Amino acid sequence: MSKNALIIIDMLNDFIRPEGALYCGPAAEAIVPFIARRLKHYRQTGQSVIFLQDSHQPDDPEFDKFPRHCVAGSWGARIIDELTPEPGETVIAKTRYSGFFNTNLAEILRKLGPELVEVVGVCTSICVMDTVGGLANRDYRIVVPGQGVADFDQEFHQFALKRMQQLYGAQIQ
Repeated sequence: MSKNALIIIDMLNDFIRPEGALYCGPAAEAIVPFIARRLKHYRQTGQSVIFLQDSHQPDDPEFDKFPRHCVAGSWGARIIDELTPEPGETVIAKTRYSGFFNTNLAEILRKLGPELVEVVGVCTSICVMDTVGGLANRDYRIVVPGQGVADFDQEFHQFALKRMQQLYGAQIQ
């Protein structure tokens, strides 16, 4: 079996739960079972899992563009219960759209050496697309399952899938 890595992006209470500060809507809730199945598969086959977790300071400049969300240590910034990381799984706090910006994601992936990186989570047109761009710039083979990503805006979602496929060479399933 090939050695792959699963990156789960921002499956956090503030994005996935209706009472969350930046709820992505029913489309985000609908991807939870698919991601849970992929997570279970990666765990059962001993492959790598990486969680990216939006984590902002209370005065983050991003709040000029979006409502205050995912403040470090808050309920909203927690990974949803259905996808709780297990001991030993990597959780990377991030403060910007790309999982590579000011994090150790590149170093972790370099050490893991995956043949393929599967990316799931929210939002397709923001954090997912920017992280996939970072993977493409590092020459990883990338899979983005359509059932495993969601966005606030369906038009942006479709554009992001098309852009990731055409520009970054991601396989959209």
